[in-house]
Amino acid sequence: MNKKGEMNKRKIARLLRQLLIELGENPDREGLAGTPDRMANMYEEIFGGYKMDAELDVTFSEETDVIIARDIQFYSMCEHHMLPFFGKIHVAYVPQGKVFGVSKLVRLVEKHSRRLQIQERLTTAVADELMHMGVKGAMVIAEGEHLCMKMRGVRNDSSIMTIAYRGIMEQKDLREHALAMIRGPKSGFR
Repeated sequence: MNKKGEMNKRKIARLLRQLLIELGENPDREGLAGTPDRMANMYEEIFGGYKMDAELDVTFSEETDVIIARDIQFYSMCEHHMLPFFGKIHVAYVPQGKVFGVSKLVRLVEKHSRRLQIQERLTTAVADELMHMGVKGAMVIAEGEHLCMKMRGVRNDSSIMTIAYRGIMEQKDLREHALAMIRGPKSGFR
């Protein structure tokens, strides 16, 4: 990325073309012609989190106890193997007189997932940013499937779950209440 946070797609395409050659492929054959350019465009999209703003400064004055957004889909790339991992994130927070629009929580997840990442950091980054925006407490649960585990190495089909508690969400009774709401009907989380 350059200083403005923009990718040099031409350079990326050249590097991807060279990668194809190093893999023993012909980047000019019919099936691969244009692939480096398509991949450079794809990388701009899937790594767009580096230049994203979740716009959490837009709030509404409301008093409520807990806000929960469950089953937010995420797609990310493992920084160890550059293979996808994906799943759902559940976000619960205790507001401090102001609430965020629900779409802002989705954008917050996208901001942190659309970059080279590990699931543990993704989970804590979302919780930490919510706390930075002035909430009383936050809980983030991420459930992910990792192609780096499924396609290579251990070749195991298990999913990974990570949880971050911040602020008053560290209180057992509040945390258990939020977990019960997340586990409610329609949720894949049990």
